Amino acid sequence: MAYYIVKRLLLMIPTLFGMMLMSFVIIQFAPGGPVERLISQLHGHSASEAGSIGGGTGDMGTGASSQAATNEAFGQYRGAQGIDPELIAKLNKQFGFDRPAYERFFKMMWNYMRFDFGDSFFKQRPVLELIRDKLPVSITLGMWMLVLSYGISIPMGIRKAMQDGTRFDVWSTSLVILGSAIPSFLFAVLLIILFAGGNYLNIFPRKGLGSDNWDQLTYLQRVLDYLWHIVLPISSMAIGGFASLTLLTKNSFIDEIKKQYVVTARAKGLNDFQVLYGHVFRNAMLLVISGFPAAFFGAFVEGSLLIEYTFSLDGLGRLSYEAVKGRDYPIVFATLFIFGLIGLLLQLVSDLTYTAVDPRIDFETREV
Repeated sequence: MAYYIVKRLLLMIPTLFGMMLMSFVIIQFAPGGPVERLISQLHGHSASEAGSIGGGTGDMGTGASSQAATNEAFGQYRGAQGIDPELIAKLNKQFGFDRPAYERFFKMMWNYMRFDFGDSFFKQRPVLELIRDKLPVSITLGMWMLVLSYGISIPMGIRKAMQDGTRFDVWSTSLVILGSAIPSFLFAVLLIILFAGGNYLNIFPRKGLGSDNWDQLTYLQRVLDYLWHIVLPISSMAIGGFASLTLLTKNSFIDEIKKQYVVTARAKGLNDFQVLYGHVFRNAMLLVISGFPAAFFGAFVEGSLLIEYTFSLDGLGRLSYEAVKGRDYPIVFATLFIFGLIGLLLQLVSDLTYTAVDPRIDFETREV
């Protein structure tokens, strides 16, 4: 197993390299950039108007490696008329765009491999410090969402498999499918209207993870206040995750229950509990475990962006979105690198969990 782990860790290097390279190349063709944003701010234009410069010149792009091309691009931007070319050259040097694109990419990757993510272009703080500050919110949303969805979906899926075709199976399936059909942010708006002072009840807070008097609360009061604030955000995120996981668990258990070894176990006199948890559970849970990394990554990164905006939560999803919108490339590439690394590590953890659940699986005898 040690040999397999080492191989997987080594394969993460070219995988991350390819992912970052593709993202870096795509950025070259994205319109607008940090320099254009500063120029537009000097002239009172919006960031979107700054992005109207064609071809991404002045970005971390192909035009940035050529000062003549950069100046020509700015000459086409009406907001840059009258700007001293020396100022444009200084701005390009400040952001590192005076060097060729390939040189900037390899320097970035060398720094990232040493976990040196540099400073934000516009927030004037180290990127790693910004990510660290936003991490607790994202961890809160992701972990609670997983605990809630797995804690409810797996027992419900097992019961649905044992009672396949019954009235409970029919109405519970209808319920979870209906829940998955509602986007999480729409469900969040509905919960705010119903329970957060919208048009009906005013039971839960509609923003933040703590009250204004947080510093004055005791430890127990802080715990209760925290739980009070996360009810609506977590409910909004978890409602859509019930359906797929519940139905996956049900179908996985039904497939195993129909196999010959279950018939043999029952013929030997084992009761349903012994058959289910002594034989079926270990095999049926393999499919559920295989979906854990994707579920965690989705809850941790993808699923929280709209919820963070809806409930005014300052997490990683919001930080990444604002960085893309504001052309703050150190944050964009750093979060992409970190999220990619986390995803690859979670995939390895999933494989190792396979062997813990079913020792018959041996990845060392297979090709990676």
